[in-house]
Amino acid sequence: MKSLSNPSYDLIHPKYWLSWVGIALLSIVCLLPRRSRTAFGSLIGLLALVIAKRRRKIVGKNLRVCFPNLPDKEVKEKIVRNFRSSGTAILETFEAWAFPQRDFESLVEFEGLELLMEAKKRGQGVLLVGNHLCSLDLCGAALSRKVPFHVMYKRNKNLLINTIMNNGRKRNFESIVERKNVRRVIKILREGSIIWYGPDQDFGEKNSVFVPFFGFPTATITATSRIAQSTKASVIFMSQYRKENGRYFVKLSAASKNFPSNDISADCELINKKIEEAILLAPDQYWWLHRRFKTRPLGEEKIY
Repeated sequence: MKSLSNPSYDLIHPKYWLSWVGIALLSIVCLLPRRSRTAFGSLIGLLALVIAKRRRKIVGKNLRVCFPNLPDKEVKEKIVRNFRSSGTAILETFEAWAFPQRDFESLVEFEGLELLMEAKKRGQGVLLVGNHLCSLDLCGAALSRKVPFHVMYKRNKNLLINTIMNNGRKRNFESIVERKNVRRVIKILREGSIIWYGPDQDFGEKNSVFVPFFGFPTATITATSRIAQSTKASVIFMSQYRKENGRYFVKLSAASKNFPSNDISADCELINKKIEEAILLAPDQYWWLHRRFKTRPLGEEKIY
């Protein structure tokens, strides 16, 4: 991976100039007090709400699928709040990537931290099952300073953003593992280490089953259960939240004793249920921008 400390021609190519302007602006904003950053992030979200029409439609469709009984007025209000929260999340994420030396740990309150610490003492591998609630990178960096762990990631198509993301995460975590590198994940777990894995995205029909997510049949990857089964790793669920007072909260909870089971569909349904519960604590903070329902059963009408 090319390093920003020695930029290559690829990273200074004119097609990245606009990205560099955005990065410079985010860097300046990250020098402001945290309250000012949150307000600025909210403005970024409102600007995106106006400009990113396609993403706005995706958020709206996701909310209507998951909350079908909500009146249109409430859905529209949720869309606005979600974009404002996502704008703040962009700043939080960039801060974690570009300023990894900052004291994130003092901003975060933890619940269930002893679960990770005890597993670490036992030398037991832990599959840390997460989700894409906002503040993920910032809270993850804070948690990793308490109990170091590895993270899985999806490559960004923008080379510049991908480089900043990877360099920042390499400083915050033990290592980063591309999401398709299952062998590396299994090796980490069998060595008794911890790795974060987010199964709440649509990875296609291959290696997925359709099980309910907010009551709607949703393509859900089976790898979580299969990896836990093959490695005998402990499974701990993680969720993270931004509090109104400017602080953050990370919740860790153990999976039920019968997970993983011999029923792959039941395991996937349990994971979706845990993610639902995490989202319902702060639905405006979830990354509804993802096309979670992109893959549909054969013959079923597309959502997006």
